[in-house]
Amino acid sequence: MKIIKPVNGKHPIISADCFIAENATIIGDVVIGKQCSVWYNAVIRGDVHAIKIGNKVNIQDGAVVHATYKKSATTIGNNVSIGHNAIVHGCTIKDNVLVGMGAIVMDDCIVESNSIIAAGAVVTKNTIVKSGSIYAGVPAKKVKDISEALISGEINRIADNYVEYSSWVKE
Repeated sequence: MKIIKPVNGKHPIISADCFIAENATIIGDVVIGKQCSVWYNAVIRGDVHAIKIGNKVNIQDGAVVHATYKKSATTIGNNVSIGHNAIVHGCTIKDNVLVGMGAIVMDDCIVESNSIIAAGAVVTKNTIVKSGSIYAGVPAKKVKDISEALISGEINRIADNYVEYSSWVKE
């Protein structure tokens, strides 16, 4: 059973056209835009600071989105995919970003638009991922520039696919 509940008087605000899986958890100061999906066992905890999620964002199975108490909110732009079991914590993810499966993006990072964080990467505190970059490794470092083919073939394709997938399972 999904858990959507207020914390300290702050209620999640979720666009009506979103898909929220039956066992997802969304609490507190969370705003979720249009055409988003929050998948099975994903947790979005706006209990200690605000979490703002743009349009056409998918938070995949087992992912955790959190913030840092009284310090770092989390902001996720538009057309963003947060991969299975990824952790996004107290950071800013701008538009058209793919955060790969199992990746971790830590406090006060900024992931600029049109970027990819590779599966399993750990983006350490205060890192700025420049627009058009692919970061990989532990700790994550720039491995190459992103091509237009990857922007349309991966970032946009995955975001679009998740809008379609959610239409298959909406109640």
